[in-house]
Amino acid sequence: MSISTTKRLLIGTINGLFGVQGWVKIFSHTEPRKNILTYKPWHIEVDGQWKNLEFTNGREQGKTIVAKIKDVNDREQARILIGTDIYIEKSQLPKLKSGKHYWEDLIGLEVVNQSGFVFGKVENLTDTGSNHVLIVQGKKEHWIPYVAPFLLETNLSTKKILVDWDENFLTS
Repeated sequence: MSISTTKRLLIGTINGLFGVQGWVKIFSHTEPRKNILTYKPWHIEVDGQWKNLEFTNGREQGKTIVAKIKDVNDREQARILIGTDIYIEKSQLPKLKSGKHYWEDLIGLEVVNQSGFVFGKVENLTDTGSNHVLIVQGKKEHWIPYVAPFLLETNLSTKKILVDWDENFLTS
């Protein structure tokens, strides 16, 4: 199975073993983290080839997620999977309400303020606990809150985010 890189989204990584029957620990990038278990199938890259990875069971276990991978029945088989990134196709994501965007869709958008100053492009986002923050890379790095009243408009078709943010505000 071949999946275009533009249609694939990283949602987690197998990062450990759980028990002796082939269960693995999963570091999930989904919010909430247990949502990783709602996406089937998972896709992994093995020797440059994309393959489906099926799991037969999964749950929250303390502060982590654990999953039983189909046809993996002991720790040694599971150990081979440690460090494997887990992807889904973007088409598997639920549709969002108007005005809402997945973080992945914001990466690479140009960030501009009302006076036309170009901060640069969104390199990443982070969650501070109180709000999301754009990490924008231009001549220097800017951290700009992705929340009203600073966020004025996100336009995916023009690939721009309009913000009410002073270009001289030191954020990094």
